[in-house]
Amino acid sequence: MPETIFDYGLFRGIILPFLLVFTVVFAVLERVKLFGEEKRQINALIALFIAVITVTFTYQSSVIINLVPFLAVAVVIILIFMLLYGFVIPVDKEKGLTLPKGLQIAFGGLIGIALIIAVLWATDFLDTVVLFIFRSENSRAILTNVILIAAIVGAFILVLKSKK
Repeated sequence: MPETIFDYGLFRGIILPFLLVFTVVFAVLERVKLFGEEKRQINALIALFIAVITVTFTYQSSVIINLVPFLAVAVVIILIFMLLYGFVIPVDKEKGLTLPKGLQIAFGGLIGIALIIAVLWATDFLDTVVLFIFRSENSRAILTNVILIAAIVGAFILVLKSKK
């Protein structure tokens, strides 16, 4: 099979993470306007330094390389969900496609859990966490405590959200 530029370690390990980090940091700095309206050069320099530092450390670069496929799949799943949701729910011409508050919270919670699992997987800690929770001697006690804490948090949320 012929090799492409994407098969080389230089491109996948240095150039792509550099471009991704530089672009994201620069876009965030431009959006936040931390240094004022007309300070694009400062934003570009800060983004450049952060991208170079990130690529310099191999461990951070490998985490980014592992997280990018997760991001791509997650974006496709969210896009398909929003397309299907748009077919079922009529779109308001002024507000556009908006989700109900409960669905927004549920969707945000699922995205948060998926992000935590993706970061644990990308950093190679997922197996350690799973073994600690489900295979340890106290796995039943840990699981019981997690369920109990989740029930307490759920009860607090219900009490605080109730009108009366």
